[in-house]
Amino acid sequence: MSDKLTPTSKNNFDEVVEIIETAREKAFSAVNRELINMYWNIGEYVSRCVSESGWGKSVVKDFSSFIQDRYVGINGFSPSNIWRMKQFYETYDGKEKLATLLRELSWSHNLQIMSCKTDEEREFYLTISARNRYSFRELKRQMDSALYERTMMSELTNKLIIENSAGLSALRDSYVLEFLDLPEKHKEKDLRKAIVNNLKKFILEFGKDFAFVGEEYRIQVGNRDFFIDLLFSNRELHCLVAIELKIGEFEPEHLGKMQFYLEALDRDVKKESENPSVGLILCAKKDAAVVEYAMSRSLSSALIADYKLHLPDKRILENKLRELTEIAEVTYDKIEED
Repeated sequence: MSDKLTPTSKNNFDEVVEIIETAREKAFSAVNRELINMYWNIGEYVSRCVSESGWGKSVVKDFSSFIQDRYVGINGFSPSNIWRMKQFYETYDGKEKLATLLRELSWSHNLQIMSCKTDEEREFYLTISARNRYSFRELKRQMDSALYERTMMSELTNKLIIENSAGLSALRDSYVLEFLDLPEKHKEKDLRKAIVNNLKKFILEFGKDFAFVGEEYRIQVGNRDFFIDLLFSNRELHCLVAIELKIGEFEPEHLGKMQFYLEALDRDVKKESENPSVGLILCAKKDAAVVEYAMSRSLSSALIADYKLHLPDKRILENKLRELTEIAEVTYDKIEED
């Protein structure tokens, strides 16, 4: 037969590797779902016993010993973990959407996400972890970097300040790049090189739908050459994403330059099947009022964001998000009244 495997059919061997890897992934996912289901059911059982039969620490300790004596070598049934199963069940009981998402992640992921303060925050991390297949280490980093607060603040800011193309929904107005290990004083060239050298981590911070196209990407307009600091494509948005790096504060003229780049990309680089290009100006800092003035009459698909070289204070971001939410609520109420 023409599709028979032979020692020299490398492409067929690659296909078999893909078949094996897919099967292993499906098997792991199935085992993980059953494990999470088991923890859920045990959590429900313990919750009911605590409520109806007055179980306390001593009974749970006996329960733990019973399981470990009956199933020698089994892990995960210490008294503290059994209490976590109870908390796990009670946290998500009656919340079908979240209960479905949590079965896509490992127990370690779920324990980390369970520490969130609100269902909205839990749903955010459950969704983004499953979508991007975050490792536990990456999930913890994103939570430590207050990804939820930064994303919510970006969405609120975009609604309050600008109404741009839908493509900007994939971008935030603040990024944490502590993994670049750069000193506070650095050059734009240093920033660009550090990003390229840490591309995997940079894309994880931005989102896994981003794919790297080029560094100092050359575009030719007339008889002149121009260079975009970083160019990416985005599979979800199906468009090019240009990123300009600024180690100083955002200046209005930066936006004009980005608009020029986006026009050149759309005319000369993007494919007919792709959506219009999107731009991100990544600055060390920005003044909200200057950004608002610069963007108020702009129809460009560009966003101004800042970057930090250290993990932010999550409590400060939580307070800022609360303040921004209150401002947004007042603004929307006023719009409805008008």
